[in-house]
Amino acid sequence: MKARTDLAGKGLAALVIGVLLLTVIPNLMRAHLGPTIGQVLRPAGWVALMLGAVLLVLNYFVQRSNQEPVAEPTRSVTPDTAPLSKKLAARKPAAAPVAPPTPLGVRQQASWSPVVLADIEWRRFEAVCEAFYAQAGLATRSQSHGADGGVDIWLESQHMDQPRIVQCKHWQGKPVGVKEMREFLGVMTANKLRHGTFVTSSSFTADALAFAADNGIHLQDGAALLKLIGQRTPEQQAALLAVAYEGEYWRPTCASCGTKMVERTSGKFARPFWGCANYPSCRGRPIPRARAAQHA
Repeated sequence: MKARTDLAGKGLAALVIGVLLLTVIPNLMRAHLGPTIGQVLRPAGWVALMLGAVLLVLNYFVQRSNQEPVAEPTRSVTPDTAPLSKKLAARKPAAAPVAPPTPLGVRQQASWSPVVLADIEWRRFEAVCEAFYAQAGLATRSQSHGADGGVDIWLESQHMDQPRIVQCKHWQGKPVGVKEMREFLGVMTANKLRHGTFVTSSSFTADALAFAADNGIHLQDGAALLKLIGQRTPEQQAALLAVAYEGEYWRPTCASCGTKMVERTSGKFARPFWGCANYPSCRGRPIPRARAAQHA
């Protein structure tokens, strides 16, 4: 501020001096010294005017530069060298995943019993059977949905001369009959296999038992499967139980596309039924609620 005042004051003073030297003093002194005084003072007057103008111009630019915004000093950025583990720990923990809802009155069992087989849907039953055979050291292969050609699980072992196929039926309150045995024998013949295993959560009719014995079909009903699981170690039994109660174990899976079905209502069924969540793009067969446990 002081520098600007000095420049302005000196510039104005120089202008005043220049005017005095060029006009006022020569006019006042002309009567005594004649016109020669104007000629003597004229160069000094012009120098004073030029000096005053230069000082005023300098004052203008100084004022303008002082009015421009001053840039903030650059802040030094310290690189973030904290370990990734500490950064992740500092973040707000994510909300715990919400467990899928279960129907009223259903409670997961702490040990194996017929109730477990009744609780789970058909895809969980197949997964339990596959895990059961895998625990025995067999190589297993299956698919979760779609056309399986009548084979739910393929079993292979270096001790077998050929693979073995397994068909699973998660039925409740309905025995597997001879019709299903004949269909399974057709699958064995088509694959040129001499032996196969048929597993159900239910039971078999007398005709089915006789047909299976004559055609190399090994049968395991729900009671036999539970007995075999009971012979496994506690750790193996717990692992199989975890497979059974995995995810929405109670909600049927669409056999066509493998997605979980949803409860629907329509005029076709008198009561609510399970329908594919991808309908109408998927035309998976709907299941009446009363028959859901007998599906597959």
